Order: sequence, then structure tokens, then C-alpha cells
Amino acid sequence: MQIVINIIISFLLYALLSTSISVIYRTTRFFHIAHAITITLGAYFTYLFSNQFGVNIAIVIPLSIFFSVIVNLLILHLVYKPLQNKKTPNWQKLIASLGVYVVLQNLISICFGDATISFRTWEITAGHQFFGGYITDLQLITISVSIVLLILSWLFLENSDIGKQIKAVSSNPSLSNIFGIPTNKAVLFSFILGSVLASIAGILIAADTDLTPTMGFNWLLLAVVAMIIGGLGKMRYILMGAILLATAQHLSAYYINSKWMNATAYIILIIFLYFKPYGFSGKKLKKTNL
Repeated sequence: MQIVINIIISFLLYALLSTSISVIYRTTRFFHIAHAITITLGAYFTYLFSNQFGVNIAIVIPLSIFFSVIVNLLILHLVYKPLQNKKTPNWQKLIASLGVYVVLQNLISICFGDATISFRTWEITAGHQFFGGYITDLQLITISVSIVLLILSWLFLENSDIGKQIKAVSSNPSLSNIFGIPTNKAVLFSFILGSVLASIAGILIAADTDLTPTMGFNWLLLAVVAMIIGGLGKMRYILMGAILLATAQHLSAYYINSKWMNATAYIILIIFLYFKPYGFSGKKLKKTNL
């Protein structure tokens, strides 16, 4: 039962982060590696406002999310927009994104140090016993918040006008422009949605396992693996990729060694790229979109 609980928690966090990076990738057509810093910033802004400035936690979390979104929008307008205006190839945007991540991650290291820190002020308990396993209050909050956010994200993308515009641009940017759908607006709101989800996930992760300047990068890589396994399609495929990844990781930790968790993720990725390169969705990318 403890393994099942751990799988559920990892699955929901992977799904949340995969959704956050997927919505950005589908409108921009390149991997926004600097998205990893959004995960980290959500946690560090929470630490800064709560532990350093003593702001009430009810205000801290919205503030942390807001400033994380602002940083991501600055990256969009100061880095990606000029490159887009110059019609820079996507692989060069990828390199620029990596450079932005390295700079911001080092700024966090300079400001807060490289040591592991925590913004927890509550007592750590063993948690509630559940059919032989243990689950803490924080893990219950993580599960609840992740489920609510995934449902709200799905409703937003499926039913709102902006969500439909994001889906249209994701499907065919050229045709969307012909029909008067503003591509820039879709990209903007995809960054906002992705940043909100990533920063909240970062706060939840840090509340459980503490903060380091590099915490966001490993989580982003695992989220990308889950997204690739699921394939570019509906949210249910992202959920399938996330549950497969979480299950394989925790079973390998139980039956082999916890050091094999990350290796297992990339082994699964290699297998999918070889035998099922389009993931669970089976959706092929058009050559013009690569």
C-alpha cells in the first residue's frame, strides 16, 4: 500500500508538470527548458516571503505564483519574442532557453546558496495509517490540489475561448492565423497556464522534500519523459504516460534499488522512442512543425 501511495503522488505531480510543459511546447514548438526555473522559483519565492519576510502563508502562495508567472513572461518577451521576430530556428531557441535556465539557476545559488533549505514551520509527523501504508497531511493536500488543478486545466482548455485558441494554434498555427486566431495571445496564455501549474507543483514538492537551486531541472526532465511517453494529444495520454512512469520508477526502487528510479525513466523513454515513437496518442508531428 505504501508503494501505491507513493505512485499516486508521483503520478499526479508528473501529470501536473507534464501538462504545464506540454501546453507551452504545443504552441511554441520547442522545449522551454527554462520552465524548470519556474518550478524552482515557486519554492524559493515561498521561502523568501514566508521565512525571510514573515508574510502569512495564505498570502505567500498567491504571491509566489504571481512572481513566478512574471519571471516566465519576462523570459517570453525579452528572449523568445526577439528570436521569433528574427525567425530563429527552434533549436536555437532551445539553446537560448538552456542559457536562461543556467543564468537564473546560478542567480538563485548566489542569493540563497547551494545548500538544501526548507520553508516548513510545522512539525513533521509519521502521517495517517491507511491499509498498512502511511500518508501525511501534506501528501493529502498534494493529491487534492493536483487533481483539482488537472480538472480545472482540462476544463479551461476544452471550454474557454482562450483554451480553444490555444488548442487551435497547437494544432495548426498557419491555419489559425488565416482564421484570425491570434497566435501571440495563445502563446501568452499558454505560458501563464504552464507557469501557474509549474510554480504550484514546485511549492508542493519543496514543502515535502525541501529546496535546492537545481530541484526544478530533474522534475522537468521527468515531466518531459512522461509527456513524450504519452505523446502529443489529449490530456488522457499525458495521464497514461505519467502513471506508467511513476509505476515503473517506484517498482524499480522497491525490487532493485532507489538509485535506479531515474535510470528506469530513461530506459522507458528509449524503449518508447524505438518501438512507439509517437507515444500512447500515436499522433505524428507534421514535418513543418519540427
